Amino acid sequence: MESNIGYYLFALVAIIVAFLIVKKVASCMIKSVVLLVLVVVLAVVYYLYIYQ
Repeated sequence: MESNIGYYLFALVAIIVAFLIVKKVASCMIKSVVLLVLVVVLAVVYYLYIYQ
């Protein structure tokens, strides 16, 4: 019976760690997408208003 408890504890810890890693990666990706959109908007504003 103890091996089953150890297996479930290991699975629970693995799920928690995987959730935390996905959360960190997703937040980093969201920040990267927002930064990319901001750079594109600034480039368009520069091209349309300042460059011409």
